Amino acid sequence: MAELLENPQMKKMRRPKSMSPWAVARRKFVRNKLAMVSLFFLLTISILSFLAPYITTADISRVNIGQMSLEPTSEHWFGTDKSGRDVWTRLLYGGRVSLLVGISCTFLIIMFGTLIGALAGFYGGFVDNALMRFTDFILNFPLLVFVIVLNAVFFGKLGGVSVLIAVISVLGWGGVARLVRSKILAEKENEYILAATSIGSRPTKVILKHLIPNVLSTIIVQATLTFAAMIVVESGLSYLGFGVPAETPSWGNMLSASREADVLQNMPWIWVPPALTLTITILSINFIGEGIKDALNPKSLR
Repeated sequence: MAELLENPQMKKMRRPKSMSPWAVARRKFVRNKLAMVSLFFLLTISILSFLAPYITTADISRVNIGQMSLEPTSEHWFGTDKSGRDVWTRLLYGGRVSLLVGISCTFLIIMFGTLIGALAGFYGGFVDNALMRFTDFILNFPLLVFVIVLNAVFFGKLGGVSVLIAVISVLGWGGVARLVRSKILAEKENEYILAATSIGSRPTKVILKHLIPNVLSTIIVQATLTFAAMIVVESGLSYLGFGVPAETPSWGNMLSASREADVLQNMPWIWVPPALTLTITILSINFIGEGIKDALNPKSLR
C-alpha cells in the first residue's frame, strides 16, 4: 500500500488540475448568489422587453378615451394610463428603448475611451499630451446641458433616440479614457511588453494582443457601471422631456406622468411599475458589476 501511494503516477493523478484565471473568475462569479440573481433578473427583463411584439398585441400609442386611467384588471394587468394605453405593454416596449440606449451608449463609450486611453498610455510624450488635453476638453462639457440643446436643435431632422445615443456617446468617454490610460501606463512597463517591442512587434499588435487583454477585466467592470449610468441618464432626460421623444415609450417617459399630483397620489399603477423596474434593473447591473469585480480580483476571497 505504501509503495502504491509513493508511485509518481498515482501522485500525478491525485494532483488537482490548475485552472486558468478566467475559469477561476467564472467559478467565483457563479458562487456569488446576489450577482447570479441579478443576472437572472436582467436577462429576464431584457428577453421580455425585446420579445414585446410577440408577448402583447396592444397598441402602444393609440389613445383610447373609453379606457382612461383604469385600475389593474385581468384585461390590463397594470391598468391603463391617462390616455387609455396599456401600462404593461408600454412597460415592455419602454424597456426595449431604455436598454437599447444603455447598451448602445455603453458600447460606444467603452470603444472610444479604450481606444483613446490605450493610444495615450502606450505612446506617451506628445501623443499622450495631445489626447489627454482633448479628453479634458470633452470632460469640461456639461453632458446634460449639451444633450438637451442638441436634441432640441436636431429634433425632427434626425431620430430622437439616435441623437440621444450619439450625443451621450461623444461626450461620455472621457472618464473611461483616463482609467484605461492609467492601466496601460502601469502595464506597459512589464517585461513581456518590453520583449514584444524589442523583437519588432508593431504597436497595434502590442496594444491589441498584449495590453488590452491584460486590462480587459478593468474595462469589463467599468462597462457594467457605465451601462447602469447610461440608463439613469436616459431616464432622467426623458423624465424632464428632453430625452426620448414623448411618442416613443421608455421608462423615463412613463415616469414623467408622476409629475402630476393626481397621478402620484391616486394612480400608483401608472408610475410604480416603471419606477420599480428601473430601480431593480439598475441595482441588478450594479450587483453584477460588483460580482465581476470580486471574481476578477485574485485577492478577493468572496
